[in-house]
Amino acid sequence: MYDYTQSLIRSETSRGKVRQQTDITLRGQVWTLLPDVFSPADSKSSLAHLGLLEFPVGGAFLEVGSGIGLIAVSAGLAGCRAVWATDLNAAAVKNTALNAERFGVADRMTCVQGDLFEGLHEAPLFDVVYWHSNNVWAPPEIDINVHELAYVDPGYEAHQRYFREAQRHVVPGGRVLIALSSRAGRAELAQLAAAERQRLITVDSAVVQEPEGPVVYELLEVVPL
Repeated sequence: MYDYTQSLIRSETSRGKVRQQTDITLRGQVWTLLPDVFSPADSKSSLAHLGLLEFPVGGAFLEVGSGIGLIAVSAGLAGCRAVWATDLNAAAVKNTALNAERFGVADRMTCVQGDLFEGLHEAPLFDVVYWHSNNVWAPPEIDINVHELAYVDPGYEAHQRYFREAQRHVVPGGRVLIALSSRAGRAELAQLAAAERQRLITVDSAVVQEPEGPVVYELLEVVPL
């Protein structure tokens, strides 16, 4: 399994760069970045997964773990009727809202704080539920901060809950998606999904050159058995 300490090092390095609100440029667009929020400028994963996604134009879209709001705001810009964005990190919720304002889609976006699906009590059912997950396994007993939780999932506890709960939040015929990388324990995640009577089907993938070498970024659909 991938060495989770490498992800913690990347988190520490990225976090240390941002001590106050700043701007980052992604594909020619300028985004707001707050301290203690995962920065897509320091990882190619977010843009790689953005390129793999097809948004439900005219429908409702939920992003779990929104960070700066790159995916959620892009869903609004693509023409989704309603976009909800949730994150465990309060700074990320604020960051997503700031970028929704910046890009003119705040009128169709709702940003809430919560762990996975907590905080969605008044939310509609969605055409697509999406999570760019913290798919690197870490030991269950590890003590980590909220920024590091964007990189690793202790004991894969969050993934197990996602497989158990996500289907409750989609319309009939809706899609539950999860974005993984080749750093993930794919066999272990498949077993966790199966334990919740789900299976993982690859939708699309891309190979991206990272400092450690080529990394496969993969978009999967979580489908009931």
